[in-house]
Amino acid sequence: MSSVLVTGAIPAPAWDGFHLGPVTIHAYALCIIAGIIAALWLGSARWKARGGPEGRIIDISLWAIVFGLVGARLYHVFSSPDAYFGPGFDGTGDLTRIWRVWEGGLGIWGAVALGAVGAWIACRRYGFRISAFADVVAPGVLLAQAIGRLGNYFNQELFGGPTTLPWGLQVSPDSPNWPDGTLEGTLFHPTFLYEMLWNLAGVGILLLIDRRFNLRRGMMVWSYVAWYTAGRTWIEMLRIDEAEMITLFGVTQRLNVWTSLLLFLVAVGFLIGLWATRPKTAEAQAAAESLWLPGREPAAVEEDGAGEDGAEHGAGEADEDVRARTGSTLATEPAPDGHKVNADETRNEGFSRRNDA
Repeated sequence: MSSVLVTGAIPAPAWDGFHLGPVTIHAYALCIIAGIIAALWLGSARWKARGGPEGRIIDISLWAIVFGLVGARLYHVFSSPDAYFGPGFDGTGDLTRIWRVWEGGLGIWGAVALGAVGAWIACRRYGFRISAFADVVAPGVLLAQAIGRLGNYFNQELFGGPTTLPWGLQVSPDSPNWPDGTLEGTLFHPTFLYEMLWNLAGVGILLLIDRRFNLRRGMMVWSYVAWYTAGRTWIEMLRIDEAEMITLFGVTQRLNVWTSLLLFLVAVGFLIGLWATRPKTAEAQAAAESLWLPGREPAAVEEDGAGEDGAEHGAGEADEDVRARTGSTLATEPAPDGHKVNADETRNEGFSRRNDA
């Protein structure tokens, strides 16, 4: 192996966490937490710029995070089932590994799917449009994914096949993820790094596009899906870790490759449809800017309340005026001594006096 390759190689991690009393804090978990914090920071800044109420982005995101973590683990377990259920679900796997999240294994599509469910529930609860929330947080999600990929490095997992490139990844031969039959000293494609750099570039590009085209009504979130899946497709093809293989149209590929291709096409389709139906009038553009569900805007609620009170007050005045002009028995007139008497009685008394005269 040349000295250039050795010098340019990414060394295997010498550290993967620390102990805090009886608890082990894994580097993988720290990367996930750091990614979440970064996503909340960017999402909060974008939420504030859109005029969202302070703190609500955190409230909604907590729902999305909890649901998303569950979905991410479930997707990983069922997309790479051998370790948990055994080959062909023959029962020889270790079911207890399902709970050992610190060993790695979170699927982004499960996180997105169930995270969206959690966000939708919270948005309905607080009165926000799910599309507006998704547009706000999408770049932050991509940022979180970039940071979270560092966890794969510390776990020495999800790397690609052997490479002779100067930036190859060194993996410890005693790692449980070391490929059988591979010579010691082999360098591997650092697919975690490829995806990390792809995602970081995507964050910058999406923010620039949003500044230029003002992506709304879900256009930002579908742009995120399109960008991420375009990169994930080719990066996934480089990986050599175990995965569920699917054959379509005579081509056998990893499940995540087919999933990425399908979602890329779906995202492009939505973007074309949303662009074709983009708001053309100032009114429609203002509606697209709103974070709130129709009728849940704070200003609209206040105005509706004032309108109802005003309508009731106006109706009362109108009824009194009509009753006074038509001589209704419910109308009242002030008497000289300050008391109110029935208008019909007043007219009857006047009629009697005229007859007596």
